[in-house]
Amino acid sequence: MSTAEEDWRGVAAEDTEEIDRKVTLKLKHRSRTLLRSVLRPHVKWVWAALVIMVLESAARLSGPLIIAVVIDTGIPHAVNGDLAVLAWCVVGYAASTLASSGCWALFLVLSGRIGQDVVLELRQRIFRHAQRLSVSFHESYTSGKVIARQTNDIDTLGDLLESGMDDLLASVSSIAGIIVILLTLDLQLAALALVALPLLYLAVRWFLRHSNTAYRGVSGRVATVIVHYVETMNGIRAVQAFRREDRNKSIMDGLNGRVRTAARTSLSVVAVFTMAIRLIGNLSLAVILAVGAYRVADGTLELGVLAAFTLYLRRFYDPFDEIAMFMNSYSAAIAALEKISGLLEEHPDVPEPTHPRPLPTRPGGLPIHFTDVEFRYRPDTPVVLPSVNLTIPAGQTVALVGPTGAGKSTLAKLVARFYDPTAGSVTLSDIDLRKVSDVDLRGSVVMVTQENFLFSGSVADNILLGKPDATRAEVEAAARAVGAHDFITALPNGYDTDVRKRGGRLSAGQRQVVAFARAFLANPAVLVLDEATSSLDLPTERIVQQALESVLADRTALIIAHRLSTVLIADRVLVITDGHITEDGPPQSLIAPPGHFATLHSAWQDSLA
Repeated sequence: MSTAEEDWRGVAAEDTEEIDRKVTLKLKHRSRTLLRSVLRPHVKWVWAALVIMVLESAARLSGPLIIAVVIDTGIPHAVNGDLAVLAWCVVGYAASTLASSGCWALFLVLSGRIGQDVVLELRQRIFRHAQRLSVSFHESYTSGKVIARQTNDIDTLGDLLESGMDDLLASVSSIAGIIVILLTLDLQLAALALVALPLLYLAVRWFLRHSNTAYRGVSGRVATVIVHYVETMNGIRAVQAFRREDRNKSIMDGLNGRVRTAARTSLSVVAVFTMAIRLIGNLSLAVILAVGAYRVADGTLELGVLAAFTLYLRRFYDPFDEIAMFMNSYSAAIAALEKISGLLEEHPDVPEPTHPRPLPTRPGGLPIHFTDVEFRYRPDTPVVLPSVNLTIPAGQTVALVGPTGAGKSTLAKLVARFYDPTAGSVTLSDIDLRKVSDVDLRGSVVMVTQENFLFSGSVADNILLGKPDATRAEVEAAARAVGAHDFITALPNGYDTDVRKRGGRLSAGQRQVVAFARAFLANPAVLVLDEATSSLDLPTERIVQQALESVLADRTALIIAHRLSTVLIADRVLVITDGHITEDGPPQSLIAPPGHFATLHSAWQDSLA
């Protein structure tokens, strides 16, 4: 390798390290900012908890001092028949124990309350924020990762706040108090004991650096396990139909193996740190005992003082084990906070306007205009719509047809503002959708997709999503309008029948019809049907087909469908090819060959023969 290449690689390595350092600092800053924001409303309770912990430590640390008094004063007086000092020491020891126990119980209640409030706030933030994020985010950020943030990461932080903080505060207050007491008992022995502090500092610093790295690895690998599990369970029908169980098990085994390796690494870090602390502590204690015993022998140190000193010194090093466990939890919690804060930092791709403009409420629907619209899903993906100029008058029903991937659904999603165009504008009644509030837009534009979704609950509850304040009579009227009333009333509890998870109690066609009723109850100015009749069987399709003509009246509608029976009820057909509108006109005028729509119509007629 040439000198120039070596220099280049060295510079590249330094640049990478600098980038990693900056990223790490940013993650830490972001995490701490989030933690401060959720703790801020509880500042007064945090201070109260700190005061209680100081009182608890003072009561607990008074024990060895009382023992020293017993050895040096109480017992000699008792031998001479004076039991007063010994009695007062017993009472004092009992009182300190009672005070310590009471303060500790009060601290646990208070810290538990703070921890639960913080966890609740974070859970609510994640849920609210995830619902506000755009469709494009949820298409790239898997549901498994969101679940991992809401469950595993929140639980990790909860463990830190509920138990880890207790151990940390108790340990820190004990260490601080013991240092003061050691200096008070004997300066010479205290100086010997405190010589070990630089070694303790180096051990803690090493542990922090390595444990943070280890727990980021554990947290990331646990998230991949949750993602794979959620994906497998959501696609369980495909898994079983195509006998993919062994393959998924193999993937899960590999992911779990990576979690185990990362966990072993983190445990090794803890083991090394604990070993170092205990080694330093035991060596320090041996030195203190040797020096102290010599001084007791020559009469320059009282035995009670040495006994108290060694008891305090033992207690001085014991908290470092607790600190190691806390740092264990802290590293895991920081890794979790980094991921939670990353999710909360995501911004919607379709943000709410600062100064929204209201949409007009007029009968007969609203006109739609596409002006020089260009769209791509991400900056690194191809253009889906190169340049679209389109006007749809108010009240017109327009069918979009064309091959898969031509851009039909993309046009519909732009109208519903699931995405914003990369260039150009989409307007409703001459108002750019970017200037319309989300509440106003969702009240005016309703989209029914092929992937209809029913929530657990009654049939009526699912229809009421279209208009939450609707009466039962309005719900039933919407169901009748789409031909759903008869099959709903045939269910065990009629409109109050629980559809179960994802509407599993209903057939695919029934779920689709309920989704139609939901949209019709909303009574939008613009209705978008994206392959909304694809799940219907022929009898159900005929029922819905009859209802569509009346329901689509007096509103603007976009219909995306491969079934020509649905397309033929439209006032106008647009044939989309590679993002371009290649045919435009009433369906009857486009039936004549040699156009694309004519070919589709001919194939449809042949299928009916």
